[in-house]
Amino acid sequence: MSEFNYKTVKVEKKDGIAWVTLNRPDKRNCMNPQLCFDMGDILRRLDTDTDFKVLVLTGAGEAFSAGMDLREFFRALDDKPVERAAAREADRFWNWHKLSNFSKPTIAMVNGYCFGGAFTPLVACDIAIAAEDATFGLSEVNWGILPGGLVSKVTTLTMNYRKSLYYAMTGRSFDGKTAAEIGLVTFAVPRDKLRDEVVSLANDLMKLSPEVTRSTKETIKTVRDMGIEQAYEYIQAKSEQLRFRDTEGTRAKGLKGFLDDKTYKPGESAVPRG
Repeated sequence: MSEFNYKTVKVEKKDGIAWVTLNRPDKRNCMNPQLCFDMGDILRRLDTDTDFKVLVLTGAGEAFSAGMDLREFFRALDDKPVERAAAREADRFWNWHKLSNFSKPTIAMVNGYCFGGAFTPLVACDIAIAAEDATFGLSEVNWGILPGGLVSKVTTLTMNYRKSLYYAMTGRSFDGKTAAEIGLVTFAVPRDKLRDEVVSLANDLMKLSPEVTRSTKETIKTVRDMGIEQAYEYIQAKSEQLRFRDTEGTRAKGLKGFLDDKTYKPGESAVPRG
């Protein structure tokens, strides 16, 4: 759309979904400094945009993202400390801080190659759906570097300790089915069904209260690094806060539907909001 004109990213808002597409297909959507600056600005603008309810992050062409652009992000900035610091800050801002704290539900649609630095925005998204034949890998060991930025951290938030070590130390790649089995993505589907599955999930999320889904994701992400007692107190406080933030009265409607009207039964995808 004309309101989003960027060199490295395309943005399209349609039917309640903001499609954010990393757009360097000739480089397999490797993340260079310009892409990081573009994505930071895009996420700032979209975070308060009321024209959509779910954000989908994906890549143009055959890749989600093949990671960091080694030429532009590292070699070209080796002797430019000011520019290097700015690029690193922009990278960290968009693909973790802003994306993991985004106000609306986020879905990573992994349509192809996903390597190295791309693991950070992948994990930052609330839900990740991959094509079964997508290719994942931590290949940094082959270049004499380690999974930098936050990659070494975020892999252990999804993949277990053993799998994180195995794939980081060997540099071996794996497919979307394996990514789902080890917890790196939520689930994997045949490539020809990928977009339809993402749209279906986005539509389900749109049926839910925006404030309830926002508070739920904030709670899950915050308590995972807390102790039991601290988590309990936080959840109680967050629950009370939600009573004030949810102006739609979802709690009262949900209880009425479950207890009185019997219109909701456990196992259904969403509590009616009517």
